[in-house]
Amino acid sequence: MTDLSVLGWMPGLDAELPVGSRPGRVARVDRGRLTVLTGDGELRAHPAPALLEGTGPAVGDWVALRGELVVAVLTRRSAFTRVVAGRTSAEQVVAANLDLVLVVDALTTAPRLRRVERYLAVAWGSGATPVVVLIKADLCDDVPAALRAVAEDAVGVDVVVVSSVTGEGLAAVRALVGPGRTAAMVGPSGVGKSSLANALAGTPVAATRGIREADGRGRHTTTARELHLLPGGGLLVDTPGTRELGLVDGAGVDTAYADVTEPAAACRFRDCAHRTEPGCAVAAAIDDGRLDPARYTAWRKLQAEAHRQALRSDARARAAEHARVRALHRSYRSQPNRLH
Repeated sequence: MTDLSVLGWMPGLDAELPVGSRPGRVARVDRGRLTVLTGDGELRAHPAPALLEGTGPAVGDWVALRGELVVAVLTRRSAFTRVVAGRTSAEQVVAANLDLVLVVDALTTAPRLRRVERYLAVAWGSGATPVVVLIKADLCDDVPAALRAVAEDAVGVDVVVVSSVTGEGLAAVRALVGPGRTAAMVGPSGVGKSSLANALAGTPVAATRGIREADGRGRHTTTARELHLLPGGGLLVDTPGTRELGLVDGAGVDTAYADVTEPAAACRFRDCAHRTEPGCAVAAAIDDGRLDPARYTAWRKLQAEAHRQALRSDARARAAEHARVRALHRSYRSQPNRLH
């Protein structure tokens, strides 16, 4: 028997369980089949058809089971989500019920600050706490300089430097992912998330491949999201790398760019566009060196992207409603005994 608190169970979830069901936590999703961790061990299950609408069960979800059938997904307290790649507003839940989002990047090149900022914006919007983990420190010539650059840019976020080879920083990450706490590793393909997962677990739990000689970058290995139980009692979600991380909404953008939004709140005009308006506190912060203009530009770019996504989502919802109404009209017209 496994104590469900080890898997991150929260006492208040009992009230959500349908009568005659038992709880389990989704560890993996494979083409509609679920690997679920329960108090009695691991089992394979499949979701009820009604649950396949919308985002469906995701890794990290708490679900209600009747035998091998998942009959309900319990309320998510947090979720790292992204827009499916391409011209779409479809939303994908990468991992649910997280305490931490580990934004992983490798120190094999100069810090890619704009990319880290994008991941932090999505992480803040998830409801979990983001932490930047800079790995492959053993391959970096100037770790202090790289750490300083990222720490100055990642406002309000802890930054940890790690080497899976030397063991540097692993204890600090393990301390963050304590018993019953769940963290998801997110980041681009090939940065070394699987190697980090293996180092934290103390045993191979994810496949790895060597770096490419041409550019020193890692090779993509993880193909599915998976929840691993760590020796210290924490839980870690390893995720496939993403070439494109689309914003679902702008919920975390302002938090990630607090150094921009704080002076913006002090502008003379509430609708200040931060361009040529008199009394613009953002312009003043840029002029006196308190605000990096590149950060301001990145903030505006992500705000605009979130606005476009909101418009696409609204258009999709309207189209779905129109299709529903048309289907009802067709159904009514096809009834043989309807009144004329």
